[in-house]
Amino acid sequence: MLFSKTLSIAAIALATIASTFVEASPIPAEPVDAVSAYIPVSDRIYTAEQIEEHEQLMKRAFNGANDWNCKPKAGQRPVILVHGLIGNGWDNWLYMSPRLAAKGFCVFSLTYGRYQNIPLFAGLDKMENSAAELSAFVDKVLSATGATKVDLVGHSQGSLMPRYYLKFLGGQAKVAKFTAFGAIAYGTNLNGLYPFLNSLGLYDPIKKLVDPVCLSCFQLLEGSDFLTKLNAGGDTVPGVEYKFIVSKFDEVVTPYTNGKLRDNNPLVRNVVLQDLCSLDLSGHVLQMLDPIVFNSVNAFINPKASQTVNCLSALTK
Repeated sequence: MLFSKTLSIAAIALATIASTFVEASPIPAEPVDAVSAYIPVSDRIYTAEQIEEHEQLMKRAFNGANDWNCKPKAGQRPVILVHGLIGNGWDNWLYMSPRLAAKGFCVFSLTYGRYQNIPLFAGLDKMENSAAELSAFVDKVLSATGATKVDLVGHSQGSLMPRYYLKFLGGQAKVAKFTAFGAIAYGTNLNGLYPFLNSLGLYDPIKKLVDPVCLSCFQLLEGSDFLTKLNAGGDTVPGVEYKFIVSKFDEVVTPYTNGKLRDNNPLVRNVVLQDLCSLDLSGHVLQMLDPIVFNSVNAFINPKASQTVNCLSALTK
């Protein structure tokens, strides 16, 4: 989520230990749910009592997500929530997940891109690997629910990584709608920090420091090899409907216009949050808790919802 904090905190605090015990998580044969994804892989980190406490906390907070017995109502598809960088499948969605469940959706959320022995933060592995995890999770949801397609809701890196799945891993045939907020379609220059580091010759040394703890971090930068490949020949795939929400006050995705998709595709809609409500000052992280963002997401995936989203939507559950 907060990429700039990742550079400073993760690089300094974690890089010194990364070389000794951090390994990229292998892509699981069976994707894990949001609860088990958060629980550390070793009791050397937490006691059994602490693990149980964390599990109960997440079950209460999630309120209906990852119910593998859920069957979609008529006119609805399963909704899969895709978190952002250094988030995970539960904390990124404490606001939106229970509200979508209350609207009657079968809601599912995965935690992807984890490193072993770093239980709290995810989305760290390179996005190609994370997209493969998403692919397996989508297949699991389709199998459990009997649906033929899902809808995706993403935040931050969750707006970017799924596009790799759609374009290169067969997701086009399994996803009907994809909406995201805090979007990073064309990367970020970190308020000019990225070109500044380049000009000082510091880009490569810092990347070398960060990569052991976050292979995805530099993939998010404007002009990265990952983004160049992803956007070559078009940034969308035919047949999938897109709605990307950006904020003029996004302090992570800069310029904020880099969050917009650029294909001339009739199924693509870019939304500036302040065009919905000029009083909305939400930046990158606060969009997770923004009722206007939520109602815009709900309007997109729920045809029965009010399609009018404005400042008054902040008063709507």
